[in-house]
Amino acid sequence: MKKLEMLYQGKAKKMYATDESDVLWVEYMNQATAFNGEKKEQIAGKGSLNNRITAVLFDLLRARGVDSHFIRRISDTEQLVRKMDMFPLEIIMRNTAAGSFAKRYGVEEGTPLKKPILEFCVKSDDLGDPFINNDGLVALGIVTEDELAEISRIAYAVNDALTDIFSKIDVRLVDFKIEEGRTADGVILLADEITPDTCRLWDLKDGSGQIEHLDKDLFRRSLGSIIPAYEEIYGRLTALADEEQIDRAE
Repeated sequence: MKKLEMLYQGKAKKMYATDESDVLWVEYMNQATAFNGEKKEQIAGKGSLNNRITAVLFDLLRARGVDSHFIRRISDTEQLVRKMDMFPLEIIMRNTAAGSFAKRYGVEEGTPLKKPILEFCVKSDDLGDPFINNDGLVALGIVTEDELAEISRIAYAVNDALTDIFSKIDVRLVDFKIEEGRTADGVILLADEITPDTCRLWDLKDGSGQIEHLDKDLFRRSLGSIIPAYEEIYGRLTALADEEQIDRAE
């Protein structure tokens, strides 16, 4: 397969066309950003880790019945994915109060939520990714009622599967952000990436109850290097995949 022209460059990835019209070539970058790009840094090894973490997580999700656009990993920093018509949404699932949610409602960070909370933001850097409710999504024509139901069903399925995956490697899945899209034949699938850039992950291994971040909050809050944390997540996930004898798409 040939990599052709670049179609898109975001904060963390570049997307290229290929000589197969329904397949895209994704290259993960070393750039770390926070606060809508206001904080930015090049971190050696980040792209490779996020590429490999996403690949193993999509494999673990597939084994749990959650399909995605992921085809296979082809190098340390590159993977192939199905071409999707993406919904312009950030789909956020919260299991524990943290970050902007805790601040918005005056809740102590770390407070368990009585049920998972599904939130949506319009994906727009110019608008600051504003929050939008279900009625707004339909009223503005961003999604139909049926699409919203399926998007939500997939988000809850991802949450159930990821909670199971991370609990098995002694990590609390605090919250996460995903994206979804439609295939050419209209099937809605999980897409984009799942990495410590897009999840809050707290280490439970020592049993102390103290918050130890294994995610981008290390960079966002200037708490230390993200690389050892991302390496720890990747190591635990690959050990789980080996234990479960997951068929790896790479």
